Amino acid sequence: MSIRGHMVLARESFSMDAMFDFPGRGVTGIQGPSGAGKTTLLRAIAGLEKVQRGQLVVNAATWQDNNTCVPVHRRRVGFVFQDARLFDHLDVQGNLDYAGRRGDGVDTQQLSQAIDLLGIGPLLKRRTQGLSGGEQKRVAIARALARGPALLLLDEPMAGLDRDRRDTLLPWLERLQRELEIPVLMVSHDTTEIDRLCDHLALMDAGRMTASGPIQAVLTDTGLATTRSPGAGSILAARVSGYDARWKLNMLDIAGGRLVLPGPALQTQSKVRIRIAARDVSITLQPPADSSILNCLRATVESLVDVGPGQVIARLACGADQVLARVTTRSVDALGLEPGAAVYIQVKSLALLN
Repeated sequence: MSIRGHMVLARESFSMDAMFDFPGRGVTGIQGPSGAGKTTLLRAIAGLEKVQRGQLVVNAATWQDNNTCVPVHRRRVGFVFQDARLFDHLDVQGNLDYAGRRGDGVDTQQLSQAIDLLGIGPLLKRRTQGLSGGEQKRVAIARALARGPALLLLDEPMAGLDRDRRDTLLPWLERLQRELEIPVLMVSHDTTEIDRLCDHLALMDAGRMTASGPIQAVLTDTGLATTRSPGAGSILAARVSGYDARWKLNMLDIAGGRLVLPGPALQTQSKVRIRIAARDVSITLQPPADSSILNCLRATVESLVDVGPGQVIARLACGADQVLARVTTRSVDALGLEPGAAVYIQVKSLALLN
């Protein structure tokens, strides 16, 4: 199950030669600088952008090759553009029904599920111009799902929303991520969206794919620019194993041990996603005897990369997980750090993503 393709396009001011192989389920984030070709790639996959040469196979179905080009309305794609593109003269129900006027009509079961997952049942009789920006986005996503697409494309789904409305929309998108069976390709500049929603991450630059893989692997690949940015960090899957009611600490089990997270109690045995910023990780050769930092894990140094004057990014293995630490070159020398060295890492803080 995969989404495989090769799209070649040449314009006077832009060219694209993008080869890709994305998972056939889950959410794949596509990131890159402005003008990298992210939206153009989505449009080419949907059949909205004419390419000079293209191959596209979606979960074993050939949509495009040298002999085949499935037309747009037969590609079973749900596309949500940066602007919601709803019809003001129709209410929400009318906008959803409009999705069935082309192609194979509305998939009533899929639409009913989308209405429930996105919480738009109370909005069905309302005019779209009276909806908030976040509500309009939810309606646009439901409309894209109405025909039971084989693939959902989201182009900057949070574009135009302020932070409060983004925070309101994100939980609805997380519900889709958990419960929908179809693959999603999502273009976004927002690191928070990518971290919270995506299982897989692809990086684009100048019309080419520069990296693609599980999000944890891409974010901790020290050969990529992502690890050199001030916000570099890693994402880990964790399971809530308990709660210390006295000190208000959640116990989170990860591949490399146990972490604690202060705050209200999370549901025991629930799966969560956490982010650890490289700047919040320190390295020591021995477990600290007395420290205010509660999280300490055994680790092995995998690689060390200079990222600026006096600074190094260390990639460390904690069980099957990888964690980044931003340290000084002086610290690397003083501790004698090198690949293969056994160390301990202290995690000053971590963020709960979902």
